[in-house]
Amino acid sequence: MAALAWLLIPLVAAVGAGLWGSWANRTRKVRSDGPELIGYARFREAMEKERTSG
Repeated sequence: MAALAWLLIPLVAAVGAGLWGSWANRTRKVRSDGPELIGYARFREAMEKERTSG
C-alpha cells in the first residue's frame, strides 16, 4: 500500500502540471505579444539615442 501511495505522488503532480499548463496557455491566447514588442522597439530607440548623442 505504501508503494501505491508513492506512485500517486508523481501522478498527482503530473495532473497538476497539466492543469497549470493549460491555464497558463489560456491567458496567452487572450493577450498578444503586441505590447511587449512595442515596448522593446521603444527601448531600442532609446538605446540608439544614447549611443549617438554620447
